[in-house]
Amino acid sequence: MRYYKYLYLADGIRKKDKIIQRLEDKKLQLNIHVVTLARNEKNQLEIYNSMVLRQPDFPYDDFFVVGIAKGYEDAVEMVEEIAQEVYNKTRGADIRSYILEREQEE
Repeated sequence: MRYYKYLYLADGIRKKDKIIQRLEDKKLQLNIHVVTLARNEKNQLEIYNSMVLRQPDFPYDDFFVVGIAKGYEDAVEMVEEIAQEVYNKTRGADIRSYILEREQEE
C-alpha cells in the first residue's frame, strides 16, 4: 500500500504510524477503516474496513490510502470533507485528479 503524503486522519486517530504499521503487518484492528482512491479510474474513493485487508488473497499492494478513520461513519464523513475541500479549491468534483496532483507537489 502507498499512503498519501497529506493523509487525512479522523478525529481520535493519534498514533498514525502505529496504525499504518499494523495495516502493513495485517494485524487485527477491528474499527479502523481506510479511504482509498478507487481502483477503477472512473470512480473516486472507496472505503474498506481494515479486516478486509487481512485476507490472504486480497490485492492490497496497489491501494493508495488517502485517509484513515475510526469506524465507517467517520470514514463517510471524511469522504464528505474531502469532497468539500476539492470543491472549495477547484470548483469541481474530480477528487482523484486533485489528490494525485497534490501528491506530485514538492
